[in-house]
Amino acid sequence: MTWLEQIKWDQDGLVPAIAQERGSGKILMMAWMNAEALTLTRQTGHAVYWSRSRKKLWHKGEESGNQQVVHAIRLDCDGDVVLLEVEQKGGIACHTGRHNCFYRELQDDQWQEILPVLKDPKQIYK
Repeated sequence: MTWLEQIKWDQDGLVPAIAQERGSGKILMMAWMNAEALTLTRQTGHAVYWSRSRKKLWHKGEESGNQQVVHAIRLDCDGDVVLLEVEQKGGIACHTGRHNCFYRELQDDQWQEILPVLKDPKQIYK
């Protein structure tokens, strides 16, 4: 059985992929990968995801320049989640212009934004 066959893909041929920042251990984002995206990630050393909304491969940073250099690819114990240990180029992983996508925290039954916008998305995505 190949390494790709050991992954439990969902009914759409996708697996959740978590990007974790090398060094700090912070979770930057979660996205989806299909077999082609994961293969390209392994081959190039740069994160490639599957965009469910656009129905196409998404090379992280192709528009923003904020690429993710992949240092390790891990599979969880159930074989249904991939973890990428990445170096986040440009310091921005989220399309909102923040360092990571998990910028809201539940406080007193309300979602509070706890991370600042580092760069206006209008400047990132022209």
